[in-house]
Amino acid sequence: MPKNQSPPPVGGWRKKIVVIVGPTASGKSNLGIFLARKFGGEIISADSRQVYRGMDIGTGKITRKEQRSVKHYLLDVANPKNPPAGGFTVSDFKKFGEKAVKDILDKNKIPFIVGGTGFYIDALVRNIDVPKIPPNKKLRAELAKQSAEQLFSRLSVLDPRRTRIIDPKNKRRLIRALEIIEAMGKVPALNTKYETLGAKYNTLWLGLKPKNLERKIKSRLETRLKQGMVKEVKSLLARGVSKKRLYDFGLEYRWVSEYLSGKISLTEMKNGLYKAIVKYSKRQMTWFKRNKEIHWLVPSEVEGINPPAGGQKEATKLIEEFI
Repeated sequence: MPKNQSPPPVGGWRKKIVVIVGPTASGKSNLGIFLARKFGGEIISADSRQVYRGMDIGTGKITRKEQRSVKHYLLDVANPKNPPAGGFTVSDFKKFGEKAVKDILDKNKIPFIVGGTGFYIDALVRNIDVPKIPPNKKLRAELAKQSAEQLFSRLSVLDPRRTRIIDPKNKRRLIRALEIIEAMGKVPALNTKYETLGAKYNTLWLGLKPKNLERKIKSRLETRLKQGMVKEVKSLLARGVSKKRLYDFGLEYRWVSEYLSGKISLTEMKNGLYKAIVKYSKRQMTWFKRNKEIHWLVPSEVEGINPPAGGQKEATKLIEEFI
């Protein structure tokens, strides 16, 4: 189909969506933009931190120019300073995401869900209920007295599968996971075998798994530092986002805030952050490997640079067959 051609009438594409996943730095955003433009679709960002305003460089958020080339949803919808109780949760993402999918389908366009937060994507795409548990202030106060290591150890006993993909140093998320288990009296259904989770839409799953990912992570980190990532964190602090809140955001915001506090040197920050991102990419892949429906694309080194989106040819063929 020619570039930017409008999709056919409702019927052929109704309820069909494309999901593009993969570890951090794999090139998901570029591929998503290329495919959405080619097939006349719109993009729903599935990133747990890109929902926050002012967190652009550290999260790898696409530029304003790129956002104008293809309509994006679930970007800049929350205030990092004053988030909802418990932060922007998977329940929030599911609610906003379902509306975005409906809006896109109502335009006879294909929704492209693009991102690396597998927990959010499965909640939206799979036919499952996300537990809507209100905050338990008393329990939170009790759990807050414990260290992240203690909370992680407790969660590993109650829900070992969750510990394989959760940030072990993020007390807020650890407390929330324990809070949900306490309220439900059991481990949430999201942790059942992946094959038992029903499909909500007719979905084509694409995954990017580039070669030399660690080298790509290192290169991207250097680029973000040159783009002003430290300045971005300073700006967030100046706007009243607390150091504790930045620590909870993890990765770039945790390590840069530690550096700005004088707790670590610039070199320690760079090295520590690089290692933390690599570990995070492995947790992402642990989640995605559960899904046997993903068509894994392994773009070549040349593909990843020119054209900018690796996996274009194979992904295009798969989508043409899908629709």
